[in-house]
Formats: sequence, C-alpha cells, structure tokens
Amino acid sequence: MKRFILEIDVFAAGAVVMIFELAGSRALAPYVGTSLFVWTSLIGVILGSLSLGYYLGGILSDRNASLRSFSVLLLLSGIFMGISTLTMDFVLSQCSRFIFDVRWSSLISCLLLFSVPSVFLGMITPYAMRMAMTNVSTSGKTVGRISAFSTLGSIFGTFTAGFFLIPFVGTTNILFSISLVMIGISMITSGASFLREKLVFLILITLAWSGVIFIKGRAEERGFLDVDTLYHRVWIYESKEEKTGRPILRLVTNKEMSSAMYLDTESSELPFLYLNYYRLAEYYSPEFRNALMIGGGGYAFPKYFLEKYPEASIDVIEIDPGLTELAKKYFRLVPDPRLTIFHEDGRIFLNRNTEKYDVIYGDAFRSFFSIPYHLTTQESIEKMYGALNDQGVVILNVIGSFEGEGSEFLRAEYRTFASVFPEVDLYPVRYPNDPERIQNIMLVAAKGNPVLSGKGTDSDLQAMIDSQWEKELALDLPILTDDFAPTDYYISRAIRKWSAGQ
Repeated sequence: MKRFILEIDVFAAGAVVMIFELAGSRALAPYVGTSLFVWTSLIGVILGSLSLGYYLGGILSDRNASLRSFSVLLLLSGIFMGISTLTMDFVLSQCSRFIFDVRWSSLISCLLLFSVPSVFLGMITPYAMRMAMTNVSTSGKTVGRISAFSTLGSIFGTFTAGFFLIPFVGTTNILFSISLVMIGISMITSGASFLREKLVFLILITLAWSGVIFIKGRAEERGFLDVDTLYHRVWIYESKEEKTGRPILRLVTNKEMSSAMYLDTESSELPFLYLNYYRLAEYYSPEFRNALMIGGGGYAFPKYFLEKYPEASIDVIEIDPGLTELAKKYFRLVPDPRLTIFHEDGRIFLNRNTEKYDVIYGDAFRSFFSIPYHLTTQESIEKMYGALNDQGVVILNVIGSFEGEGSEFLRAEYRTFASVFPEVDLYPVRYPNDPERIQNIMLVAAKGNPVLSGKGTDSDLQAMIDSQWEKELALDLPILTDDFAPTDYYISRAIRKWSAGQ
C-alpha cells in the first residue's frame, strides 16, 4: 500500500510541475509577453528550483523519512502554489511597471512566483525514492520505478495542460486546482496526521479561489473579459480613446494591443493609425484585386478592406481559431464570400501556398513588439515573393526606430527584404522627423517596378505617400535566416527604450 501511495504521489507531482510551468507561461503573457527571454526565464527558474529541491529532498529524507513528513512536503508545495496564484497579478504588474528590461522583468517575476513552489515539488521525488527503498540490492529498480512514475506524470501533465486545460479551463482555475490537488494528496498520504491543519489550508485556498472567481465575474459584468485560447491569453475590455474620448473595445493578447473597434459607429473605421498605411497598396499596385493578410487578431483591417474595396477579396491567416471566434462574438466579424480565413501558422501557409496575390499585408505578432521570427527570415520573405503576382507588393508593420537603440530589428529586416525584393521603402507612421523614436514603421517591398500611381488619391493617402523615409538606413546587421534570427534580442532593446519613456 505504501509503495502504491508513493507512486501516485510522484506521478501527481510530476504532472503538477508541467501544468504549473505551462499555465505559468499564460499568467506571464499579459505582463511580459511570450518571447524567448520569457520562456528562458521560466524554464531556467523552474529547473534551477527543482534541482535545489532534489538536493534538499535527498538530505531531508536521510534524516527522517516518514509518510507523515512526506505529506508535509506535499502540503507545502500546494500552499505555496496557492500563494503564488493569489499574488500573481500584483507581482507581475509591479515587475513590469518598474523593471523596463524584459529579461530582468521576466526573470525576477519567475523567481518570485515559481521558485519556492518548485523547490518543494522537487523535494518530493528523492524523498519518495528513499522511502520506497527496502533493500540495497534492489535500490536501482526502486529508483528507476519512482523516476518512471514521475516522468509519466510529467508527460500526462504536459498533454493535459496543452490539449485540454489551458484552452478550456483557464489559467487561474488551473493554478488553484493543482494547488488543491497537492493539498488533497497530502491528506490521503498521511491519513489523520495534521488533518485539521490541512483542512484549514484546503478551505483557505478554496475561499481564495472563490474570491478571485467572484472578482473576475464582477469585472466581466463591467465589460472586462479574460479568456484563454489555444495560443493566447486574451483580455477584452471597453475604454475611452485617449485623444478623442470615443468609446472603444480593445483586444489584448500577450501584452500586445492586438485589435480594437469603435463602439459609436457601425462602420469599419480603423482604430489604429498604422492600419491606414496599408492603403499604400493603392499607390504601389492600384489595380489590386486579391490580398493576403498574415495575422487576423480582431479583424479590424479585413473588415475595413471588405468595406473599402468592394471589388477585391482577402484571405486571412490567423493561427488561433479562438481569436476568430472572439472577433465574431465581440468585434462584428461576419461571414463574407470575399473573405476566406485559414487557421494555421503563417509560415506553414506560405510554404504550402500555390495562389498568387497582388498584396500581402503583414501584421502578425507573437508578443509585445515581436514578429514571430520565422516570418522575418530570408527564407520566409522568399516565400512571400513567390506568392505575389508580377506587380505585387508586401506591406509589413514593424515596431522600432530608424536610428539608435531600438533600430536593430528594422535595420536587419530591411536588409533581409532588400536581399529578395528589388525595391524596399519605409514609412514612419507618427514621427517622421524623429529617427530615434520608437513607433510603427511600414515596410513596403515591391516585386516588380511599382506603378506608383498617386492620381486621384485623397489627402490622407497623399500625406502617407509624402511621409516616405528618404534618409539612408544603416545596413550593418546580418541578414535574418532560419538558422540565425536574433529577433527577440533586437526587439528587447526597443522594448526597453519604449518602456523607459523613449
């Protein structure tokens, strides 16, 4: 019976470790994003904490290995996971507010939230191994069996979290649930030992969970929606536009303002200034009839496209079907025969694509400022080039600056596009006279000789055309390739400058 209990415990602990890590990445996303630096911090802190736990668990088990003491380790792991969950939003908001470098912000956040629970989770397996050993001659078999159950639990937790829990249960519910699971198996493991104390903590964590659910429910009644999809943690809420005071519905994914919609009009008026710059297609390829957009989000521009260009059609690549459903429910996205939506990764679509387009719009972001690296490389750009008609054009939204800290990604991406396309132009969206200002910059790459027809354009489009960046851009960074694309490093410098108030 003791052996069976230990195997169940290490299986559960192995599952909880992976669920804790994967759900933790979703908790981090709205505050620090999901960049390579964030994942590096999360994985590094949890592995380091588990290693310390293995060491301490081995020492402790040699001193007093008993089911009673073992159950305390299980209990403490559950308690500290509950505390981390309860304080998570506060810790993350403060770290992201006062620490501008995403590397330090994510590392310190992970240390504060994930280290202590992971240490106690790490102590469980070596302690169980020591308790399970009854004969030195079979110690290898015992260690192998306990390790196998722990690993099987980790595999179970990984698939359960990724395929079911995160998209259908929600981050906060997951984290509180695994906290209660560890307290529950602690009660089962030692029977009556510390039963009163364990019941108290079980009730406290349950009450905390209920309080969080109540608060989130009230927030949702006031128009704030917090939901997990297969790929994102999404916030949807109403607010006022800063300059005009107009009511607007915002969609935030992984710290990035992904989309928005004005609530005081039924038209598809564009909520962000940079989206208007996609109209440069009228200048570079005025006869365009079909377009591809990589990145749907809340579908602000596709809706505008259908309204603005009644003779044209658009295909949209959106990796997350959950975002499409939210756009249908909250952002007035309705079926249209001229709109085709593909739910897959943009690069995979380009790899398989056989269609030809007049325009390709790029607006896919993985997290704050960061375009998925595999959509920035020379190989990906060659796929875009091949997907265009002879007079086709790519219009890509990039966030950065022309000069100084924060310009690295733009410089590298410009050089990469210039290695494939014969003409590449740049358009600052807000600050044409401030080369070091972080802003949206539209990169336009023409496959053939662009038509450049400004005839009959309205004043807004003409102003965009006139804003073209004429100064020379430094081309001192390597071309981005699938093998070498340090996009997160380049972008982190822009984030740091932007967070520090430019």
